[in-house]
Amino acid sequence: MKDKKDKNVKAAGAKAAGAVRQPRSVRVVLMALMIAMLLAMLDNMIIGTAMPTIVGELGGLEHLAWVVTSYTLATAASTPIWGKLGDLYGRKSIFLISIVVFLIGSVLSGMAQDMGQLIGFRAVQGLGAGGLMVGVMAIIGDLIPPRERGKYQGMMAGVMALAMIGGPLVGGTITDHLGWRWSFYINLPLGAVALVMVTAVLHLPKKERSTAKIDYLGAALLTVGITAIVLVTTWGGTEYAWSSAIIMELIAIGVASIVGFLFVETKAAEPIMPLHIFRNRNFTLMSVIGFLTGFVMFGAVLFLPLFQQSVQGASATNSGLLLLPMLLSMMVVSLISGRVTTNSGKYKIFPIMGGGLMVAGLFLLAQMDTDTSRLTSGIYMAVLGAGMGFLMQITMLVAQNSVDMKDMGVASSSATLFRTLGSSFGVSIMGALFTSRVQDTMAERGGAGVTQQSAQLDAASLAKLPEVAREAYQFAVASGTHAAFLLGGSIAVIGFVAAFFVQEVPLRGAGPQQADGPGADPVGPAEATVSGEAAGAVHGRQLAKENA
Repeated sequence: MKDKKDKNVKAAGAKAAGAVRQPRSVRVVLMALMIAMLLAMLDNMIIGTAMPTIVGELGGLEHLAWVVTSYTLATAASTPIWGKLGDLYGRKSIFLISIVVFLIGSVLSGMAQDMGQLIGFRAVQGLGAGGLMVGVMAIIGDLIPPRERGKYQGMMAGVMALAMIGGPLVGGTITDHLGWRWSFYINLPLGAVALVMVTAVLHLPKKERSTAKIDYLGAALLTVGITAIVLVTTWGGTEYAWSSAIIMELIAIGVASIVGFLFVETKAAEPIMPLHIFRNRNFTLMSVIGFLTGFVMFGAVLFLPLFQQSVQGASATNSGLLLLPMLLSMMVVSLISGRVTTNSGKYKIFPIMGGGLMVAGLFLLAQMDTDTSRLTSGIYMAVLGAGMGFLMQITMLVAQNSVDMKDMGVASSSATLFRTLGSSFGVSIMGALFTSRVQDTMAERGGAGVTQQSAQLDAASLAKLPEVAREAYQFAVASGTHAAFLLGGSIAVIGFVAAFFVQEVPLRGAGPQQADGPGADPVGPAEATVSGEAAGAVHGRQLAKENA
């Protein structure tokens, strides 16, 4: 009997090894996943360019911010729920549903007849987008063991760079030649390709339908808490004063909801976000570092083009190209660090290097002024991009490596959620500081008339200003950028320090040696998923030791 069991285990190990040697099938699946990821990331970039035309046709300028806010709110609030549903009912089917929801939201948004309809349909889009991002990360976590995953990091970084650079260009071209409605309809062919490819080539182990009761109360409390947090960071200092009654009420609702959620999660049979995953030091540290990376990254994406347009006179037409030094650096470093991780199995050095470079890049960017050349600012951006390249994928990889396979969905969704919330806080807090500094500087230099208009004039408006006012505004923008990046650098120091406390737990790998542990699947699932499943038993013992 023992001999038969040993043969089965060895067969599983051989199958696992064979699965890893099927890069073509894995790459086809990854291509489908990257298309889905591109859908979620590209959407906001395209719509941002089309918004002036949309407002011109539909009206409702006073509700303009809600077109973005409704999408962001729905994405953030639904992210943990999608992750848990994937854990309970199977990753593939839940992922396909999220694509369909996103495409339905896209069609409805393109058919909107007024601003109210567009805001509501954008929320539907956001619901689907939350499942797209989590589904991609969780499926990759199921499909490819962390030890092998590093070699594919460049693909994910490349998709992010493509979305940021190509989004404004594609959005402008579509709006000018086809009309703004095609900014939404363009999602349909991409989504159809992703649906067909995922359906045809993705084969994950069949999951028995869970009989556990869904944690509706926990989901509701978390949704209310996240909504309140995002609204506070979106409205605070812009729509409403930070000390206003509505902001105070939202803060109270957010705190009460999160406290209630934490209590409910300790009692639920299948919690939306199992609190035990935070007992793992690495997972908690990666959540913190991911939050801070989101805080810094989206702040940089907001202020760097603004500085280059207002101070350095760059054109707004190709705004995505202004970020090229940062994005290329991020992509190259992510690719290199992924390869090294795959070959060596070591990763602790990368969060440390990433944290250090991110701090250095932000403090360098904080030194920019009206005399800084584009070459110099490009070098500074490349330093920041290198730091983010070390962190963007490593944080997700280590977070997924820190939990059992059954919690892959909630780990992916939690890591994604913290990064999303970080970006929301970063844009809000850095933006508030930037605006305040610009207004104060303009008042000091006698540009109060410009101050009353906006803290973010576009290039055309800037050219119409008198020379004295224009120079004062450029100085004010440089001063505001200095303050924003100085704050970002100070915040990033926390992530740099946190990286030193990461434990280098061996990454789940592939091959016969990992399949020898108890709990290895003697049959092995289809496609390349065998490697991750076979490695789970050994990694389970490592996690138990780390959490003890």
